[in-house]
Amino acid sequence: MKSLKRQDLIYPELSYQIIGILFEVYNELGPGHHEKYYQKAISKAFKDSNLYFQEQVYTPLIFRDKKVGNYYFDFLIENKIILEIKKGDRFSKKHINQVLAYLRTKSLKLGIIANFGLKGVKFKRIINFNS
Repeated sequence: MKSLKRQDLIYPELSYQIIGILFEVYNELGPGHHEKYYQKAISKAFKDSNLYFQEQVYTPLIFRDKKVGNYYFDFLIENKIILEIKKGDRFSKKHINQVLAYLRTKSLKLGIIANFGLKGVKFKRIINFNS
């Protein structure tokens, strides 16, 4: 029997689990809610799934040993994957670059952007090739 899982994905099992949770949240809540409500529901679902995660994670932006900025991202799951929640049906270059910047500041490999829109939840995997 052929495996349905791709072998070239970073953290495939954890990614599948996270994406499954995103769909569960959307299926139960439906469209049209504020980002913060989806975030609270995702947090509850992560807890129910016994995933280790941090919410509203602070990370400084350092340049030549000096802090030059502050970032806060929605979730860090298992100290491996950044998850950023957005509302809408399209992925913007701005949001992709935002997640890539988060990945670089934390030296992580994988981020996921989840868009909660009228037509469902869509996700995009963002890979930091510099980590």
